[in-house]
Amino acid sequence: MSTQSQFTSHDEYLTGGDGLRLFVRSWFPTGVPLGILVICHGFLAHSGHYKWVAERAVEAGYGVYAIDLRGRGRSEGERFFVSEIDDYVSDLAQAVSLAYTRHVDLPVFLIGHSAGGVVSAVYALRHQNLLSGLICESFAYRVPAPRIALSLFKLLARVIPKVPVLKLKTVDFSRDPVAVAALDSDPLITGEVQPLRTVAALVHGGDELQKGFPQISLPLLILHGTADKATLPAGSEEFFQRAGSVDKTLKLYDGHFHDLLQDIGREQVMSDILGWIGQHVPVQTGKTTAG
Repeated sequence: MSTQSQFTSHDEYLTGGDGLRLFVRSWFPTGVPLGILVICHGFLAHSGHYKWVAERAVEAGYGVYAIDLRGRGRSEGERFFVSEIDDYVSDLAQAVSLAYTRHVDLPVFLIGHSAGGVVSAVYALRHQNLLSGLICESFAYRVPAPRIALSLFKLLARVIPKVPVLKLKTVDFSRDPVAVAALDSDPLITGEVQPLRTVAALVHGGDELQKGFPQISLPLLILHGTADKATLPAGSEEFFQRAGSVDKTLKLYDGHFHDLLQDIGREQVMSDILGWIGQHVPVQTGKTTAG
């Protein structure tokens, strides 16, 4: 554990449902937090990319947990490979369960980026009674690929699951050259290419959401950059339009790239997120043990 002037941070491992060790980072204010934010990363990412985000959340009085999904970051598992969307959802469920076990009286908010947004939305669809809100950033529900190609991926994944098919470009993530250079030099994502089965799992998650959007009723904040080349803003717009939630907000950031929280203008995006969370935190919260 390391201590800063305003917060503490902690690294630990959870045991996944199938025995894999899943790495989790957490950050907490020195006092009792107002609520808990659980972060689910997407492709070409891991929990360590959210240090700046976590520090801003802690400054505002919230505790944060960020998990490395199986096969990514410092978690165990075959690198970048997942058999089914359920495996990622199960990993995320472990992190949410950890938050609830340690902070039984506090509201829990879930934020998912890109592919992590799909995982988070599927989790929310199945367990929305456990969450006080879902924040979906650069939702990977619609991507720049023909639907017929995605359907073909689902078929081929049964035969040649480990064939590499998707390599994202770091320059599409941010307009900030410092952020792009950090991605390029990160050993935990070096050489990352998504296998066919992993892409197919994400497509299957999208299929579940396509049917389930109207059943999602928890508070929603949906964010997307209009210049995102990795995922399509139209997917976030469809989520917003079809979600059953009465309390839902869509924010499109003009000219922003794929990773809104590493892009130029991230301060405004983070301010919008914290402002929205603040509107959904109960005035009275019970005491709990932080960290």
